[in-house]
Amino acid sequence: EYMERANKKLSVVVPLTIMIIFLLLYVHFRNLPESLIVMTTLPFALIGGVWLMWFAGYNMSVAVAVGFIALAGLAAETGVVMLVYLDETFARWKNEGRLNSREDLKSIVIEGAVDRVRPKLMTVATTMIGLLPIMFGSETGTRVMKRIAAPMVGGLVSSTILTLVIIPAIYYLWKVKSLEQDKSL
Repeated sequence: EYMERANKKLSVVVPLTIMIIFLLLYVHFRNLPESLIVMTTLPFALIGGVWLMWFAGYNMSVAVAVGFIALAGLAAETGVVMLVYLDETFARWKNEGRLNSREDLKSIVIEGAVDRVRPKLMTVATTMIGLLPIMFGSETGTRVMKRIAAPMVGGLVSSTILTLVIIPAIYYLWKVKSLEQDKSL
């Protein structure tokens, strides 16, 4: 009976959380395509969370669902960090008049994605370092907390790796299309 009530609440809370994340992204970027680009990190985060859940032998529970909700926010944060650096580099090159071809756009994406890997990885690493004691702890209460932390740790690994690859690629394709429509390239 408790699980049925919890599942009913989660069936409302999870979509509501995703909508709130999207709304916050839209308010931040004031741009639908950039908000959608960041939202693409969420499925990649789920992949790692599910894998670690399977590896640890955890079943779906309320604690696991809470972990996945927290993971959605963390994945969005990682995507925002990547997109902010890409936008910053794009704006700088454009203001300097250095954006003249697709090769320049490719250089912008490489600079924005690769040259700033350290801050992105530090953002994820600090979160994971905080969660690892929970994952490997054996004190009272860690049994439940491990189920919250497991999706977050697994999802952070997969979303970080895939965010470093997927978001720059999508950003490049989006900018190529928008610049060609503006006849800027």
